[in-house]
Amino acid sequence: MLSIEGLTIRANAKTIVDQLELTIRPGEWFALAGESGSGKSMTAFAIGGLLPSSLTTDGVIDWKGNNLLTLSTKQRRSLLGNEISYIFQDYHGAFTPFLRIGSQLDELMHAHGSADRNERKQHCIEVLERVQLPAERVYGSYPFQLSGGQLQRAAIAAALLLKPQLLIADEPTTSLDTLTAHRVLQLIDRIRMETGISVLWITHDLRHVRKYADRITVMRAGSLVESGETTTVLDHPAHPYTRRLLAAIPPLSPSTPARLPYSTEEQISRERSDLYG
Repeated sequence: MLSIEGLTIRANAKTIVDQLELTIRPGEWFALAGESGSGKSMTAFAIGGLLPSSLTTDGVIDWKGNNLLTLSTKQRRSLLGNEISYIFQDYHGAFTPFLRIGSQLDELMHAHGSADRNERKQHCIEVLERVQLPAERVYGSYPFQLSGGQLQRAAIAAALLLKPQLLIADEPTTSLDTLTAHRVLQLIDRIRMETGISVLWITHDLRHVRKYADRITVMRAGSLVESGETTTVLDHPAHPYTRRLLAAIPPLSPSTPARLPYSTEEQISRERSDLYG
């Protein structure tokens, strides 16, 4: 569905992403993992043309035969939302605080060519229901009247509103509590299975990667260090950096000995049971 070849992002003389290669298949959940500053969010922003103008990019981001790096602003604006959509870590920033949620969703649909107001409202209600919100109430609410989890679900609804084919989720659960974060990831996974949408997930949480992602690419300092099927990479990490990331995962309880996670099938089963029930 999407192919990245030789992506390089620079800020003056500093290379932020260096010759990155990856592909995302239709309907799969693809995780791009690494510590802060590894270049994973910059990669996600490059796909939608959201990088600051001070940065330069080289390479190819192929989407349906078009290099996204060469699109005009008008072409890119048409693409975003309709075919590629984002969920950001700052879900509060997805909404104007003094406009009702329904008005903002309606404006998004109207901007992309949906003319009938009643049809727009009906579709907004349907999408809010799909993300398991009390649709009518949320539609008429201001962002500050919703909890963090509800607002993130509303942001997911906005991202799904125009039925995109690729959903880019940039650390969408970082500012949520553990239980709410788990429910949000479950929701995204259920929608993916129902609609066939592909998910590019930017994350540092390798525990959740194991549960949800089909494949994973690990980045460090702008470079790809390891890539493959999730179970293969996490059960048998080939690169020392991946092994260090796994070793840095804190134990699930204070009594759990500090040791390399996911080293055996027995420990995998026990940790998943403790975490997910």
